[in-house]
Amino acid sequence: MSERRHPDMPEPDRPLAEQPAAALTAGDWSAGVDIERRGDIRAAISNAMVGLKKRFYGKGPERARTYLNDDYVFCALEGGLTRNEQTLVEAGEEEAVRQYRLLFQKAVTHTVTAAIEEITGRRIIGYHSQMTFNPTRAFEIFVLDRPATAPPETDGRRAGGEDSARSRGPDVTE
Repeated sequence: MSERRHPDMPEPDRPLAEQPAAALTAGDWSAGVDIERRGDIRAAISNAMVGLKKRFYGKGPERARTYLNDDYVFCALEGGLTRNEQTLVEAGEEEAVRQYRLLFQKAVTHTVTAAIEEITGRRIIGYHSQMTFNPTRAFEIFVLDRPATAPPETDGRRAGGEDSARSRGPDVTE
C-alpha cells in the first residue's frame, strides 16, 4: 500500500479528514463567489465554507451567507453541485447526492469544526450539514459553547484573532 500524500494541503502527510483549520482558513477562496461583508467574522466563516467545497469537493458555491444568532452559526451556500452530482439530481437521485454529501461532511468534521473554532474563538459543541435541491442549497449549522458576538473583554479572547488560536488549549490540533 502506498503512502498517501496531499501536496496541496497545509500538512501533506496527514489524511484529508485530519487536516488543520488552515486548510480552510489560510486562503482567500472567494474568487467568483458572492460573499457578503468582506472583512468581518461572517465573511471569514463564509470564506472557510467556500474553501471546504472548493478544496475538498472540487467545486464551490456561487453565493455564501453566514448568520450569527447567539451561540448558533448558520451558513447558507447556493449552487455548487459537481457535474456528477448534477447528473444524479437530473436522474432523480437527490437522496443519493444528499447521503454522499452528509457522509463526506462526517469525514471532514475535524477540519471544518477546527476552522470555525479558529474564526470565532469558540468551541463547537454541535455541527450539522444539510442539502436541498431545486434550488440547490447547502446548509452548515454550528452550535458554539457561547455566543460568538460576546465582547472580547468578557473572556480575554478576540473572535477569529491571534489570541483565540492560542487560548483554546491542547485539545485542538492546528
